[in-house]
Amino acid sequence: MKISASKLLQQIPGPVTESWPMGERFARGFKHGSMSVELYAPQNKDPQKPHDQDELYFIIEGSSLLLIEDSEFECSPGDAFFVKAGEAHHFFQFSDDFKTWVVFWGPKGGEEVLS
Repeated sequence: MKISASKLLQQIPGPVTESWPMGERFARGFKHGSMSVELYAPQNKDPQKPHDQDELYFIIEGSSLLLIEDSEFECSPGDAFFVKAGEAHHFFQFSDDFKTWVVFWGPKGGEEVLS
């Protein structure tokens, strides 16, 4: 499977919802089993809530800060971040051109950690 960010950007903004009054700022590229890949390009505010699956962010373009629980991280193109299922997180102070891949996978509640 293959998808390009430029193709997905043509689908943003998406439908207007209560959480996204100016239209959804993400578009799904593909899905396979529990895994899905999306492009996320927030503007003005990142209203996302904790997700029920583990997720990875791969920063494509722009800059931002990412708050995961109580830890703050600078985001630049080429950076990758892991967010466990259920963790509070959001991007803020992001540039107008900020874009990131998001990969969700695994069972609700996140992967079981084996010791």
